[in-house]
Amino acid sequence: MTTSLSPGSRETALVETQIKVMTWNVWWRFGPWQERAPLIDAVIEAEDPDILCLQEVWDTSDANQAARVAEARGYDFAFEPVLPIDGVTWGMAILSRWPIVETEGLKLVSMPSDDGSRDCRAMRVCVEGPRAEIDVFNTHLSWRPEEGAIRQKQVADLCRFVESTSKGFFFFDAWRAAGHTEAGFTWDAINPLTHAALQPNRRLDYVFVGNPRGDGTGHVTGAWIVRTEPADGLYASDHFAVVAEIRY
Repeated sequence: MTTSLSPGSRETALVETQIKVMTWNVWWRFGPWQERAPLIDAVIEAEDPDILCLQEVWDTSDANQAARVAEARGYDFAFEPVLPIDGVTWGMAILSRWPIVETEGLKLVSMPSDDGSRDCRAMRVCVEGPRAEIDVFNTHLSWRPEEGAIRQKQVADLCRFVESTSKGFFFFDAWRAAGHTEAGFTWDAINPLTHAALQPNRRLDYVFVGNPRGDGTGHVTGAWIVRTEPADGLYASDHFAVVAEIRY
């Protein structure tokens, strides 16, 4: 005779410890980037994530934005360059409270361009967490509304990339998994830095998590949009960040 548990019953105690994961597009060196830098630092300090994924990170021969954040916060970090713009590299980064022991990158199928200015990439790191290793992926897809077809191809590339280390994967949107029913805009006209693009309010930024294990590892316990307040009328970025708390 065999029995199976219904979704409403448990035999294993839930893991009570959690990690905090944050993703944020920090808008490269656009706009008043030097004035925005301390505002970005203040938001990261206030949220104090264990793992931080950043998009539109700048890098020069003298300095790297993610490296500066990592040094200030005591994080390890990995940087994935995407493309050069006027001598400054545009890229993405993953920062971690714990050591990063593996890192790799992948060029996604991208919109055609003569100079690579439409290129998109993804990156993966393996974090040596205190209880188990954690695979973390970060990407920045083609964002324009009319680029839906290329985004679908990029997601297919991304799925193959993830499956190379996570067989049979399945992902939840952490915002929805936390029980939110509202849109959760991260691109919002309340922020004047979005106005020039003339784009409608949207949620462009996501944290996705795998299917929870039997002990609850991977279960989303909370998620929120960091709707930063302006300092003297200036916002830290044109995007708002997303934070998720996850059993670990």
